[in-house]
Amino acid sequence: MKRRPTAPVFKPYVMHQASLLPRSYDEVIEPEHLVRVVSAAIDKLDLRPLLAQYKGGGTSSYHPQMLLKVLVYAYSQKIYSSRKIAKALRENIHFMWLSGEQRPDFRTINDFRGSRMKGVIDEVFAEVLEYLLEAGKVKLETYFVDGTKIEADANKHKVVWAKRKNRYQQRVRTQIEELLKQIEAENEAEQAEYGEKDLEERGGGEGGSEIDSEKLRERIERLNQRLRERQQPKRDTQAKRKALKKLEGDCLPRLEKYEQQTETLAGRSSYAQSDPDASSMRMKEDRGAEKPWPKPAYNVQIGTEGQFITGFSVHNRVGDPPCLIPHLEQVRHNTGGRLPQRIVADAAYGSEENYAYLEQHGAENFLKYNTFYQDTHHYRKAEVLRAHQFRAEHFTYDQQTDTFVCPADKRLHFQYTSRYITENGYESTRQTYECFDCAGCLLKPQCTKSRGNRKIRISFRLLAYRRQARSNLTSPEGQRLRAARSTEVETVFGHIKHNMNFRRFHLRGLEKVKTEWGLVSIAHNLRKLAA
Repeated sequence: MKRRPTAPVFKPYVMHQASLLPRSYDEVIEPEHLVRVVSAAIDKLDLRPLLAQYKGGGTSSYHPQMLLKVLVYAYSQKIYSSRKIAKALRENIHFMWLSGEQRPDFRTINDFRGSRMKGVIDEVFAEVLEYLLEAGKVKLETYFVDGTKIEADANKHKVVWAKRKNRYQQRVRTQIEELLKQIEAENEAEQAEYGEKDLEERGGGEGGSEIDSEKLRERIERLNQRLRERQQPKRDTQAKRKALKKLEGDCLPRLEKYEQQTETLAGRSSYAQSDPDASSMRMKEDRGAEKPWPKPAYNVQIGTEGQFITGFSVHNRVGDPPCLIPHLEQVRHNTGGRLPQRIVADAAYGSEENYAYLEQHGAENFLKYNTFYQDTHHYRKAEVLRAHQFRAEHFTYDQQTDTFVCPADKRLHFQYTSRYITENGYESTRQTYECFDCAGCLLKPQCTKSRGNRKIRISFRLLAYRRQARSNLTSPEGQRLRAARSTEVETVFGHIKHNMNFRRFHLRGLEKVKTEWGLVSIAHNLRKLAA
């Protein structure tokens, strides 16, 4: 006997069902959910610096504690757009619980992130760091530091380059000089006024400086005044007026534009037109590309301990070495004026200036330098070993005679001392030594490519710092820290770029970008804390 098929059974599904006692959002969120960790952590922070951004009176505002919770949780969920955050506040139950069902629009969220948080992100991050210290997650004893490039919110094809600007600026100055010569050649009064002197604008006056827009504007005004006062032939007046019109309508605006660009560059090699604080940098993600194109970006420096971010800073300098001291100064500000006991970094940071800073503040030196690997590894290839022995720091120094002895047993004698000043204002000295007996030396092709004698520039202070760093890094503690560094900072950068999908800033300007990276750092720390 065949059995009759059983009908499927479904749970009741009734839309628009009324409920006498609506459920609380608190009941449907897991006890250990990340949103609870974010809320509990920010509840314990001292937010008085943030509250001070609000003036008294007027229309009531959304509470900054709620907005900060929403922003940090949004960043932890890879939501960075203010419109998408506002959408989540309307649709996502975790955001609704976190905001107490308040629904600020995207303009309010963007204003809070870009204006209210700007200038206080360091204090908020310092409070999060204090929270991690109290929880025993970090001790601030060892500080692993490294940097990466994060793309700016700017058009990579609209960039002002310093070299190109300098070339165009010089071209305009040359054109101005020619027009002024043309005018002055027809003006007998100028010869009576200047005599054998050249025009001030061309460097022949008392100041001897290059022409600038202010001097040119004054010159144009004086020439226009003379044309109005003096009676000259019509043809002569028209020629001068034509030259003056070109100076005033074409050359002067261009000169002012280039001067403004020089001020914005502030010593940098480039800046983006849509975000003047961003500089063009080569991105790590573009390595291996057929035609890698530099992109407007920021140089982000972080320090970690236990893969928690314990310090951060944002720079528009391309290189890492000059960023370390400003970064550590920011760390001192966040930690009440003290540095971690040990600073560990890769070879990019091993400069004399950085070594001197660590010595000044009593931090242990675990910074690699650019030839650390060659100094501590034995090569099998004979040609590499030979090249290694011809480096200046491996020459034998005779202190009594103040000379260096090269591998050919020839002496290099002291010649002069040079002084250098870094971007941060640190002054260093280099002593130059030269060998006067290189002619006919069989080892010269391996020693130098110069046609003349071999010269070396030595900083004895830098050599001493490198010996100290090498001793620290090759000790058992140094070997452990070197092995840990690669898994500390690189893991954090990988988590932020890949897991949190943060590869590009969404705000413009150095201060706003710093605020956004501070939110990313706080979100990363709380994600790790919840895990």
